[in-house]
Amino acid sequence: MRTTTHTQRRRLAVGALTAVAALGLAACGGGMTPEEAAGGGDAAEAPEFTGEYTGPDVELAYWNGFTGGDGPFMQEMVDQFMEEHDNITVVPNTIQWADFYQRVPAAVNANEGPDVGVMHADQLATNAVRNVIVPLDSVAEALELSEDDFSTEVWSAGLYEDQRYGIPLDVHSLAMYYNTEHFAAAGITEPPTDEASFMEALDKLKAAGYTTPFWMPARWPAHLMFLSLLWQNGGQPYSDDGTEATFGGPEGVEALEWMRGMVDQGYSPSDVAQDSQYVAFKNGETSITWDGIWQINDLEASGLPYALAPVPTIFDEQAFWANSHQFFMTKQATGDENKAQAAQVFIAWMSEHSAEWAGAAMIPARTSVQEEGALEGTAQEPIAGLLDSVRFLPAVPGLGQVTTETIERAVADSVLGQQEPAAALEAAQAQATELMAENAESFGG
Repeated sequence: MRTTTHTQRRRLAVGALTAVAALGLAACGGGMTPEEAAGGGDAAEAPEFTGEYTGPDVELAYWNGFTGGDGPFMQEMVDQFMEEHDNITVVPNTIQWADFYQRVPAAVNANEGPDVGVMHADQLATNAVRNVIVPLDSVAEALELSEDDFSTEVWSAGLYEDQRYGIPLDVHSLAMYYNTEHFAAAGITEPPTDEASFMEALDKLKAAGYTTPFWMPARWPAHLMFLSLLWQNGGQPYSDDGTEATFGGPEGVEALEWMRGMVDQGYSPSDVAQDSQYVAFKNGETSITWDGIWQINDLEASGLPYALAPVPTIFDEQAFWANSHQFFMTKQATGDENKAQAAQVFIAWMSEHSAEWAGAAMIPARTSVQEEGALEGTAQEPIAGLLDSVRFLPAVPGLGQVTTETIERAVADSVLGQQEPAAALEAAQAQATELMAENAESFGG
């Protein structure tokens, strides 16, 4: 996924966990309050889905954030759709994700935004409560989509308050990359799967001359690593009802201590700047890195001898962070019956043809598509069989900013040795709970 714009593409997976901070706790769009951004009144609903569009020629504004190596794959899918639907013209508008989540609410309320688009699952709740996007239950029902064709986590990620706002396109998760030449030189024949084998691998790599085999970043994707370890250790970052933060308990402290331990034990340099761990891995300077599967295409292009495996189960339960791109429809489209029907046809077609999306280093969300062989021989194939082990953040409006302001900072301070993990997480958890209470009031929760 990383090209020359890899610093921008690294935000693909997090779904603007960092970008949403720019929105402000009580603001949406261009400085609007949640009530102003919502446009007032009740949320619109998508009209009944007919399964086809036979109306006059119609043009759909389609917004997404696929600005990197995934972009050409999405454009190919759009072109194929238009070849098969000569009465629907899809006009893509591809925007950096950080800008995307700021622009969409204001643009939709000015009737100048997308009719249909893709956003990350962790942004659906925020945009649903703002009445920017509309429920798609009728589309899912007409397509006969159900949890039977998805993992529970992925299917549930498109829901907010018992309504479906997203039709899942893919899953993209954290994974472990390892340099196969380094492993061979160290006599490691299998990727590590748990703490014992992971630590054994690190020691063998050091003995083989790779002095810092696993760089521990202070920033991105450090908080994704922390969340994965927290879930593995039986903890939860937030309550499902969005009333409090819960990441600062013993499970979180132990997870963060483990991360800092990589530095203290000499497996990682002491101050790894943002993105440095990925660049070091790509350049063959370090042996293992945990990062998102969106890096696959960039590593393929680099020629680095690597392989991909699930994040090792350091604690008791196999679990790792994930997100999902999901199709949405805006209230803007519901004002025009033709656009509304065409938008639903577009979403349905893209879901049914999501095998093509595997080329973008993603995992198609639908089990039926996976079973058709879409992932056969791909680097991400080992992850696809473990989708029941992925974990998503709960559907709570504004949670992205909370994560940025609290978890990310606590993890950075601890990894850098500026604060003890227990103290950093205790303070961050208290702050997060306060921010969540403010969000609930701002969003009308």
